[in-house]
Amino acid sequence: MKKIFIKQFLVTSLAASLVVTSFASNACTSFLLKGSDGGFVYGRTMEFGLPLKSQLMVIPRNLAIPGVGVDNKPGSGLNWTAKYAVAGMNGLGMPVLVDGMNEKGLVGGLLNAPNTAVYQVVSPTDSAKSIASIQMLMYALTNFGTVEEVKDGFKKIYVNRSIIPAYHNSSAPVRMTLHDAKGKSIVIEYLKGELVITDNPTGVMTNDPAFRDQLNNIGNYANLTNVEKPAMIINGATYVPPSSGSGLHGLPGDYLSPSRFIRALFLSKSAPTTNTTAKQTNTAWHILGSFDIPPGAISLPASNAYGGGAGGVEITEWTVVADNKNMMYYVKMFETTNVQSFDLKKIDFNAKELKYYSLDKPQSYVVVN
Repeated sequence: MKKIFIKQFLVTSLAASLVVTSFASNACTSFLLKGSDGGFVYGRTMEFGLPLKSQLMVIPRNLAIPGVGVDNKPGSGLNWTAKYAVAGMNGLGMPVLVDGMNEKGLVGGLLNAPNTAVYQVVSPTDSAKSIASIQMLMYALTNFGTVEEVKDGFKKIYVNRSIIPAYHNSSAPVRMTLHDAKGKSIVIEYLKGELVITDNPTGVMTNDPAFRDQLNNIGNYANLTNVEKPAMIINGATYVPPSSGSGLHGLPGDYLSPSRFIRALFLSKSAPTTNTTAKQTNTAWHILGSFDIPPGAISLPASNAYGGGAGGVEITEWTVVADNKNMMYYVKMFETTNVQSFDLKKIDFNAKELKYYSLDKPQSYVVVN
């Protein structure tokens, strides 16, 4: 297979990313919706306390990608060649994906897990079988077409503890969510130095605690329903709910990851199943609005793990909706309400290098008079 990528550019850029920033760490909410025509729509938000300056990055087929080894250097790890083309979001212009979808409809992202992510101890002799945690998504999307293939593939490699100096000289603490074209979902975590792959019947994922704990928490909200509750009658007296929404009374509304998990679960589970996949993209945008963090709502000190090692205000830097039936990838940036679209069917699959699209566009409006 041809290696038609200028390797030095990727090595230089990736090395710079290890020194400059910890962009792969993020806090976000993700979910999956099913369309009536057999497709699926993935939605996720990206929150962070450090400006990521993300661009949309396209990886063509046959791109040579150097793996980061245990010595923190690109090329000393597991080097591979992209089998599938991918489009998705990077950070600070660096050649590593934190979200994306490939040409087979496999879609997903990296989410922050600073309290639980502990990677494998990899010896120098096994360095060439390993990648950095920030490369997990890129490795999955460029190599595999289904979640079953991902399961098998990740059992054959290591994710090492190579460090990012800007992140307190530690590894990027992330977990990964993936969904394929048939609607199967998995979560990949590294807990206490062990690979943990969990089938995800909910299609939902947020941040810490460990994913199994998130699933176990669902039972605490078994009383919630999207069906309105009837009036309560006590000794002949009737007490009606003050408004609609009584079925979901008690749905957590704060920004903690366990609360966001439950909220995303019930909102996505309640989505109409009669919508086509294309129409479910609109449903996804409405659900995602429930997780948008307004500026100032969360202020992070530099010591907070979710702030990427920098103090500041955490915001929803960008939001993604991906339609894996029609192969459309949509992005809304924090600075505007514009939705920008990318058609994966139009990728130049035989391009010889990475391609970046700037999403820094001015706010636009539809003029009605």
